[in-house]
Amino acid sequence: MDFFQAFSWVNIRFLFDGLMVTIQVAVLSIILSFIFGGILGVIRYMKIPVVSKIVGLIIDIIRNLPLLLIIFFTYFALPQIGIQFSIFGSAVAAMTIFESAMLSEIIRAGLLSVPPGQFEAGRSTGLSYFQTLYYIVFPQGIKLMIPPLVSQFISLIRDTSLAVIISLPELTHHAKIIYAQDPTAVLPMFFAMTLCYFVICYSLSLLANYFEKRLAV
Repeated sequence: MDFFQAFSWVNIRFLFDGLMVTIQVAVLSIILSFIFGGILGVIRYMKIPVVSKIVGLIIDIIRNLPLLLIIFFTYFALPQIGIQFSIFGSAVAAMTIFESAMLSEIIRAGLLSVPPGQFEAGRSTGLSYFQTLYYIVFPQGIKLMIPPLVSQFISLIRDTSLAVIISLPELTHHAKIIYAQDPTAVLPMFFAMTLCYFVICYSLSLLANYFEKRLAV
């Protein structure tokens, strides 16, 4: 097969369907992990007796596990205790669990980077603890969080390809089906996957640079 013949309309449409699943998994995982990661990061930042230490221990365990193991756990192990997910749900759950642990540390570090005097100044004006966090500490810390947050989001997008192990019909899975039917399409499919991942991740990095400059003003 000629290089360009591999990009027939049927194959392009099939790859596009896989790309849409990749984007859906990534977007849902990013939103959920940012929410849960933010909650966990704030809990650790607040240093609540016992609770913060337990949360910290759980986060450290998850951060030191391979994402592939977590994907296997959500798809194969959780049904054994009555928690059943679809393939799509298992992928999103695994990505969310793993990324929440990663993001919680980034958010906690960003909050800790704000000088303590800023927090004390906010409290002295009559703001509550959470109002001080929301209006004073978080806006200053987010400037330092953006680069590592975006880097983690980009890693998440690339890591969606690991869900091919549970047959999630995402980009890599569909590309594998195409070149499994015709081995001469291996190079074109790898080129297509490379281009898709590059465009998504590079666009995200450009968007992050834009917001970082806006916040710096």
